[in-house]
Amino acid sequence: MSRTDPFEGRLALQQRVLPGYRVAFFDLLASRSTEGLSLYAGKPRDREAIQTAEGLNEAQLWPARNLHLLGGPLYLCWQRDILEWIQSWDPQVLILEANPRYPSSRRALNWMHAQGRPVIGWGLGVGKAVAGWTLYLRHFDALIAYSTQGADAYRRAGYPAERIFTAPNAVTGPPPELRPRKLSDPPRVLFVGRLQERKRLDLLLQACRAQERELELWIVGEGPARSELERIAAREHPHTKFMGAQHGVELETTFRQADLFVLPGTGGLAVQQAMAYALPVIVAEADGSQRDLVGADNGWLVPPGDLEALTGALRRALENPNRLLQMGTASHQIVAERVNIEIMADVFLEALHKVRPA
Repeated sequence: MSRTDPFEGRLALQQRVLPGYRVAFFDLLASRSTEGLSLYAGKPRDREAIQTAEGLNEAQLWPARNLHLLGGPLYLCWQRDILEWIQSWDPQVLILEANPRYPSSRRALNWMHAQGRPVIGWGLGVGKAVAGWTLYLRHFDALIAYSTQGADAYRRAGYPAERIFTAPNAVTGPPPELRPRKLSDPPRVLFVGRLQERKRLDLLLQACRAQERELELWIVGEGPARSELERIAAREHPHTKFMGAQHGVELETTFRQADLFVLPGTGGLAVQQAMAYALPVIVAEADGSQRDLVGADNGWLVPPGDLEALTGALRRALENPNRLLQMGTASHQIVAERVNIEIMADVFLEALHKVRPA
């Protein structure tokens, strides 16, 4: 249930790309803006493994003309028609990705400020060159951080604390009803995601091999690393089942049949899905947003690339079945009360009301 009044007016939101997992949130935000939401987003680079959406249901999509420049630490994205978009939609408030690698966004920001209208930045936090970020961030009327760690970074960069809002990065709605659970014998460990090197499934297979207790490993997803992972699994942990890509009811059934979710590498939106189905989780730390999801009550955070830490966390998880069930219940509660797209939308609306009071 929403706790925040709708936004009165037209809302604009810029993204470099439109990932499929963001559609539900943007549609929800559009439904809570009285005159709608226009989303401006383009295509990723060909080599990027981003599953993009072609459209939205409630929000309007303006396809951006992305020009990708340079690469690596020098990468920039120039969105060529951003000024045409913002002038056409003529919003009361604009939300921009707070990322200086998108220099064309400054054109939209300047246009909004010339009209006396506020601009909110939305981002992960600050980079290593804090002084440069301090100058960049001061152009925003408020900031929305993906995580508490990101919000702390904005404060350390000198941005006023009263204009920083924390909206934990959510991809799911409120969780389904909590059902009674019991552990499988042998226990089932689940991974869901794209099969690529950075997911470090090789470490998970080694960690499974090192366990004294027998367990099944279920791997859901497809990707370029599948063939190599199947070879590693045959050697390291034959009790591994590659289940291919799953969606909808099929994926829901898999979540309900698993006992523990493990994300050994970077990325991993499925963590929140797993928690919504009352699974305890083992997650490698990445951008800091994991700390808003995972604590001692519902799982373990491990350093990325640390086989010993991953093996130890898996051992501790499996040695106490009753505790594992309690941790799953805690995961469900976190998604219900702290991290879902409805709560995320509430925080966005709080920021909108801050910069444009009724």
